[in-house]
Amino acid sequence: MNSDIEAISLDSPEVLAQQVDSEARKIRRDEQLKLWLSIISPFSLLFLWEFVSQVGLLDMRFFPPPTAILSTFWEMILSGELAENTWISVLRFLGGFMLGFLPAIVLGLIMGLYPLVKTLLDPIIGALLPIPKLALLPLIMLLFGIGEESKIVTIASGVFFFVLLDTVAGVVHIDKIYLEVAKSFGASRWVFFRTVAFPGALPFIFNGIKLGLGVGLLLIVAAEMIGAESGLGYLIWAGFKTFSLERMYVGLIMLAFLGYVSTILLGQLEKFVVPWKQ
Repeated sequence: MNSDIEAISLDSPEVLAQQVDSEARKIRRDEQLKLWLSIISPFSLLFLWEFVSQVGLLDMRFFPPPTAILSTFWEMILSGELAENTWISVLRFLGGFMLGFLPAIVLGLIMGLYPLVKTLLDPIIGALLPIPKLALLPLIMLLFGIGEESKIVTIASGVFFFVLLDTVAGVVHIDKIYLEVAKSFGASRWVFFRTVAFPGALPFIFNGIKLGLGVGLLLIVAAEMIGAESGLGYLIWAGFKTFSLERMYVGLIMLAFLGYVSTILLGQLEKFVVPWKQ
């Protein structure tokens, strides 16, 4: 009896190791399957799109085959037109994003730390927030003209509110013990903002940035469609007006690419800046 128990106890580590190894292989297989599916699925969709377009099941006037779009894409790369319009949109977006982001951070920290300021500004923000920012575009163009300023301000108006509200929420949700410790050590206002309020609100701030990112891309396209002669929004609108739908689809693809890359970069930045959130 004792010998059997000893045999089982001796074999147990080996059995356990085999089970762990089996589970690890299963996890690796699942991850590889997910990777291959994520690669195959978009290509399968493109192949299906190409097939149904070529056989006439889709109207090629409205849904040109991917090969035609790819050909136009390559031509626009070689001519430099795509790079030029993409770069212009990126610069406008970055300008508008920073114009909305920085004041929102500062004001959000102040509102979160000083209830009186929050009480005074809440009704104003509550009244302005539901207004679609595209509805403000005519007023913005009236005030700033149809040049670069109006496009940058339009983007900033969309980014501002998302970052502001999440910054306020982040400060409000900081554990009170950190606020009391900072006060007990006599931290100055600047040190308090820099070492307690801002780091504590960062996870919420990144949530606001993510929302503002999507809205900013939407607004830059709308602004460029209405009052611009360059940029991806203009490229899309010009393609639609001239019925050069291949060019329109190229603009849409570049927008999707910019959104995807921005999301990836923002996620990596968040992991670096806010490691405790993971």
